[in-house]
Amino acid sequence: MLQRLDRFAITPQRYALITRVALVMLTLIVLTGAGVRVTGSGLGCPTWPKCTASSLYTQLTTHGVIEFGNRVLTFFVGFAAIAAFAASLLRRPLRRDLVLLSLLLPLGVVAQAVLGGFTVLYDLAPGFVMSHYLLSMLILVAGVALDWRAHREPGGGAAGDRLVTRGVWALVPLGAITIFAGTAATAAGPHAGGAGTGDVIKRLDFKGADTLRFVVEQHARLATLLGLAAVAVWILAGRRGAPAGQRRALTALCLLLAAQGVVGGVQYALELPAEIVWLHVVLAATTWLSILWAVAASAAPQPRPAAAVRGGAEAAAAR
Repeated sequence: MLQRLDRFAITPQRYALITRVALVMLTLIVLTGAGVRVTGSGLGCPTWPKCTASSLYTQLTTHGVIEFGNRVLTFFVGFAAIAAFAASLLRRPLRRDLVLLSLLLPLGVVAQAVLGGFTVLYDLAPGFVMSHYLLSMLILVAGVALDWRAHREPGGGAAGDRLVTRGVWALVPLGAITIFAGTAATAAGPHAGGAGTGDVIKRLDFKGADTLRFVVEQHARLATLLGLAAVAVWILAGRRGAPAGQRRALTALCLLLAAQGVVGGVQYALELPAEIVWLHVVLAATTWLSILWAVAASAAPQPRPAAAVRGGAEAAAAR
């Protein structure tokens, strides 16, 4: 069996290209999905898995085509995810870590398709829409990890600074919470996803009419904290000689967060126009990617000096 598979062996270089294509596709579906929402086309195909009650296809309406096009793109994303997994089995030399990571991609796409179906069937309920976006962010974690590992051999990186590495990792939960607050702000805002088809969609309203202002303020506070933390880690990385790839990722993160601040302020001042909201969502996805990039670029932390470890052990024994 293995000899037969070896006839179709894939080189590490070709497999790295396959994983990069898969990551691009996984990112693209996030951007088009946000476009569906802000154009009010979320119910352009009012049922699932069919587009209408009697057809897999859509009527020739703008919003139907937008929603149907996003569904069609999902098939290409699924194909790229399956290709990444199948190719991991054919890669030579075979690497178990790449097989396991690549398996997460098709599983994630299937889960995303099912969750998207429930989102439509439940008329774009805020909880489903928020979960749909957050699941995309989780799939991107697997996509970035796979792409990074596929482009490198295990054990090839130099040890990085322990404090910088921990600082970069601390940005992950902070970034995740900020994105979650952002999805809540969108769920409470005017872009419910059904405006184009005339559908009335329930909004997030746990504080009544004051919900949007409340969640936007919390999101802004978290985003500010994330920005300050990113700048602090960026300065720390420069002073402690972090790897160049890590510094580039942190620089990109700081620039993206600065752009997010400007765009967020403008969209709120202009009362959330759809085009700027879409740009804000796009920047949120790319900001998340830059955080993951910084984490991936963080080499294994340097081991503590033997003397320090020995001293700590002796102190513990003395107690």
